[in-house]
Amino acid sequence: MEKPVHKLFLLDAMALIYRAHFAFIKAPRITSKGLNTSAVFGFTNTLLEVLQKEKPTHIGVAFDTAAPTFRHVQFEAYKAQREAQPEDITVAIPLVKRLLKGMCIPILEMDGYEADDIIGTIAKEASREGFEVFMMTPDKDYGQLVEQHIHIYKPAFLGKGAEVLGVQEILDRWQIRRIDQVIDILGLMGDAVDNIPGIPGVGEKTAQKLIQEYDTIENLITHADEIKGKLGEKIRENFDKAVLSKQLATIDCKVPVPFDAEDLTVCAPNAELIAELFDELEFRTLKTRILGGPAGAPAPAQRAGTASAPQARKSAKGQLDIFGNPTEEIGQQPAVISGDLADGELTEDTEGIRIPTSKRTIDNTFHRYHTVDTPELMTSLAHYLSLQDAFCFDTETTSLDTIDAELVGLSFSYLAGEAFYIPVPPDREQAQNVVEHFRAVFENEAIEKIGQNIKYDILILKNYGIEVRGKLSDTMLAHYLLEPDKRHGMDILAAAYLNYEPVSITTLIGKKGGKQGNMRDVAIPEITQYAGEDADITFQLHSIFSRELPKVNAAKLFNEVEMPLTKVLASMENTGVRLDINALKEMSAVLESDLRQAESEIYEAAGQSFNISSPKQLGEILFEKMKLIEKPKKTKTGQYATGEEILSELEANHLIARKILDYRELQKLKSTYVDALPTMVSSRTGRIHTSYNQAVAATGRLSSTNPNLQNIPIRTPRGREIRKAFVPDSDEFQILSADYSQIELRIMAAFSGDESMTEAFNQGRDIHATTASKVFQVPLEEVTPDMRRKSKMVNFGIIYGISAFGLAQRLGIPRGEASEIIRAYFEEFPAVKSYMDKVVNDAREREYVETILGRRRYLPDINSRNQTNRGYAERNAINAPIQGSAADMIKVAMINIHDFMEKEKLKSRMILQVHDELVFDAHRDEIPLLKEKVDELMRNAIPMAVKMETGIGIGANWLEAH
Repeated sequence: MEKPVHKLFLLDAMALIYRAHFAFIKAPRITSKGLNTSAVFGFTNTLLEVLQKEKPTHIGVAFDTAAPTFRHVQFEAYKAQREAQPEDITVAIPLVKRLLKGMCIPILEMDGYEADDIIGTIAKEASREGFEVFMMTPDKDYGQLVEQHIHIYKPAFLGKGAEVLGVQEILDRWQIRRIDQVIDILGLMGDAVDNIPGIPGVGEKTAQKLIQEYDTIENLITHADEIKGKLGEKIRENFDKAVLSKQLATIDCKVPVPFDAEDLTVCAPNAELIAELFDELEFRTLKTRILGGPAGAPAPAQRAGTASAPQARKSAKGQLDIFGNPTEEIGQQPAVISGDLADGELTEDTEGIRIPTSKRTIDNTFHRYHTVDTPELMTSLAHYLSLQDAFCFDTETTSLDTIDAELVGLSFSYLAGEAFYIPVPPDREQAQNVVEHFRAVFENEAIEKIGQNIKYDILILKNYGIEVRGKLSDTMLAHYLLEPDKRHGMDILAAAYLNYEPVSITTLIGKKGGKQGNMRDVAIPEITQYAGEDADITFQLHSIFSRELPKVNAAKLFNEVEMPLTKVLASMENTGVRLDINALKEMSAVLESDLRQAESEIYEAAGQSFNISSPKQLGEILFEKMKLIEKPKKTKTGQYATGEEILSELEANHLIARKILDYRELQKLKSTYVDALPTMVSSRTGRIHTSYNQAVAATGRLSSTNPNLQNIPIRTPRGREIRKAFVPDSDEFQILSADYSQIELRIMAAFSGDESMTEAFNQGRDIHATTASKVFQVPLEEVTPDMRRKSKMVNFGIIYGISAFGLAQRLGIPRGEASEIIRAYFEEFPAVKSYMDKVVNDAREREYVETILGRRRYLPDINSRNQTNRGYAERNAINAPIQGSAADMIKVAMINIHDFMEKEKLKSRMILQVHDELVFDAHRDEIPLLKEKVDELMRNAIPMAVKMETGIGIGANWLEAH
């Protein structure tokens, strides 16, 4: 059969607009009049790329409309959970339509149908009439439409080239036998974005296995009784959802939209309309690209610059490379480009950083990654490292657990495009001999050490007796200060800042799970490329971030707080904490008894026994049998909502709700902490070694994992008992706890300059009683406990931008009374209100707020027209500077205390940080000095107009000390 000569491209407009918008989210394109043109700019570039490279003969662009579709009629909750459309996209849609009109490209839309239905209908008809059809979209659902002459065209994105997916590619991608089975898999999986339920708990892998075995959803339901365990139960309970989800996921290819090939024929753009639009959007280069130069001729393609042919770089200080060969100096390379791009183009972004336009990988980028595997080469490398002002290093290990991990290899880079990998043998003595070659450079105070998540590498080297000294630079933490709300993994950073896709570790050892291999099993040439690339790319990222940090006033925060703190945290993690296992066993037995008692009381209140841990059964008991609420809320899967928020609203009037909350608290205490903590004790050290995360909380606060110490419940007596299991190292030590007192309120007083609050704190008065005295207009001595309770809630609530509704809920009072309390508060503390208003107004102008040390929290929704989004951003504007400044303060205190303890060579150790509290394993002989200095260094960490206070306690365990 003769190949079709007509080539039709059908574009999914909304998918491409959204993709373009988020591609520029880090550095949006804003016109001189403040219009965000990112989505239109990205869409235009994508459109032009297709027109110029693919040269379609026919083209159309399909849009969704605001009208409900047949899917909304079939399932009322369809797309109900979707986040509100970003305003910048709402503004972009009519501009994109103006673009299409100017480009002479038809817009395809019809009320009651989605873009994929329109594209599916036209694609099928065009294919029957001899067209080769390409559906341009990143949406996976389109796989169900693919056939011999209908393809998915996934556009290029973030450097990854365009992909054309035909029948075989779709079958391989979903691991199915027939194209129509795509719909069955989508039906089983559901879609959280579109609120398609699917079968709860069934993901892609499970869906693939089920369809491979049972062919269709309908056949699966017929044989559901054959499937054992929880999966079988879920399928039997939710088969109606699976059938509905399959119907919702099916693209309708019978839309009453006419297919007229002539209407879709590519034609010349309307120069007047394009010129008018592009002048408005300030798309000067694109205007020239489409309409040509002044003479009317098409503008020539221009390169922003290309890297030179492969050459060896000259060492920063040495004249020979480590193999004894003379290095050859080359001219200045474009910023952040390693080696050569083999004719890849460069472009310049809005910040002046030149990055390649085409995706780079290890296969298309010039590099030199060497294996250093003899004593002579190691000595030579160590010598050249010693000549550098800075070098990047990385460790390859057998485990992510820093306490038990063994070194597999070390990699170094001090020139972009070049790196060195040193294999480390499994034999401990031989491994130590290898590491010793580099002890001097690691412990050289004059050389800066660069890494990605460098704390991990520092901890690994501690296992070999190496103390990494000198200035540290961590690319993960640098990016955290630049973009606190983003992800900071090296692969993500490489893609965003270098347009580079690193080698995936899964290509070396497989995916996570029981079958994942070990780095020791990887061949030396392969691991040299992988590890060398890690060090090289991290070195290049460092060169970017070191220029970017000063632009956001974050260089000092990075160099004087976050990086010194990394050393402190590494020391704390390495030291660990001793646990009293017997105390936890006793606690577990008590909790088990409490759980049985709570269970019995719940059954008695319900009038029957049931599975309390089953939301489905619990919902039926509470809302069908007991009818606690007339119109109970339901989850997106159709079950009754039985979360903590729901039960908390019921507990005041229904005993069973309180009992269930108690039961859940006991269950969490037992499973998450009391029973789990003993399993986390290292067999090598006999302690638990939590990991502190500096780059997770956008506010600047630390978090911790394995175990998560920040979330140990301490509001109930049973929860507080867990601290009893944290004990000193030996009888020569005791636990010392030092806790900031009301730190965030004191910071609010300092920031606002409110005289009444400042005076109360500086004179040591009870701030909550003082607040109550002013708000309720009574003398201080007449303040009642209830007045103080309400004022305490207002004091802390104000920091979080609490509303009258929120205060009423927390205090259990009418909203009118709560509103009156807040009004009275602001009348008595006008400086606080002025400060809050100023912070929000400043944030509206800058779209970020800062802590006392300049830590930024970006608030892109602060000017949103969506009231919910704007309100959330406003509350963050008030809270982030205060909470972030508290985080800054305790971090500075930790650094100063650690330096003092090292200088004095104390036997005591700082072992824990939890919120505003520091915990020490304190040697009995050093307790008086430690108490004095810890108090002093915490109070004076960051001087303010308001006095900081600490509470310090000593005990045989953490509970006693606190």
